[in-house]
Amino acid sequence: MNRRQLSQLAVFAAVSEHRSFRAAAKELLIAPSAVSHAISSLEDSLGVRLLARTTRSVAPTEEGSLLLERLRPALEEIGIALEAVNDTRGKPAGNLRVTAPRFASDILLAPRLGDFLNLYPDITLEIANEDGFTDIVKEGFDAGIRLEESLEADMIAVRISPNLTTVIAASPEYFERYPKPQHPRDLVHHRCIKRRFTNGSIYRWEFGKDGQELIVAVDGPLVVSEDRLALLAALNGAGLAYLFDMRVHTELSAGRLVRVLEDWCAPYPGPFVYYPSRRQMRPALRAFIDFFRYVERDAGGR
Repeated sequence: MNRRQLSQLAVFAAVSEHRSFRAAAKELLIAPSAVSHAISSLEDSLGVRLLARTTRSVAPTEEGSLLLERLRPALEEIGIALEAVNDTRGKPAGNLRVTAPRFASDILLAPRLGDFLNLYPDITLEIANEDGFTDIVKEGFDAGIRLEESLEADMIAVRISPNLTTVIAASPEYFERYPKPQHPRDLVHHRCIKRRFTNGSIYRWEFGKDGQELIVAVDGPLVVSEDRLALLAALNGAGLAYLFDMRVHTELSAGRLVRVLEDWCAPYPGPFVYYPSRRQMRPALRAFIDFFRYVERDAGGR
């Protein structure tokens, strides 16, 4: 492989990631025509078509996908080596992409993002909100944030939150019309605010008490895609909501929400940041993990 092919491979990886010649050119700070020329030259030298192009889309061919699968780790190692050079100057830098469910972004990340970015002004942080488990290597993320039950065995995981506890709650006005449930099975007689994940599935509410576990397929007239809307709907009397305790401390304390089935809602480990094992970790990712890592002795101040 000559040096020209190395630069062409970097262009190919950028086009594949963005599915766009123009977006790749913007990232690489070169002209779109230079991107097109680099891809054409690479395809000519290899004798295969790497990208399928139409007037509306660009996507890797089967051969392109195979090359990309082998290419990504090598480019990542190059990126890590360059970041390591930056680290010798004591300044983690560069783009950092993290996927996280919205509740984790709202509750755990958002309150501290200003401090993190002020501490590391050379890092550009991108947060993508997604519910399902994401293959961070395939999708080009540096790390992801998920609950422990969703983590793959080959990922390194670092806890970034204290224990979470589920809260089943509704407004006082709701309980003027409906009796409080005494057992999770009573929820079949209630208007519950359902949650649909991005994969299309409806979440079934989970409970546990004295070693007994129950999963209830609740029903109700409202389906939402994120818990902020569920909270607002519950405050307005739409029904019972299934929320995290960290989300609703203020509403419960003020009496705007009334909690039920508390004895069926045991605490469990909060979210973890997960990332693939690497010989070297990018300084920007190390800075992110160290900053948001949960340390139990600090729990009272966070």
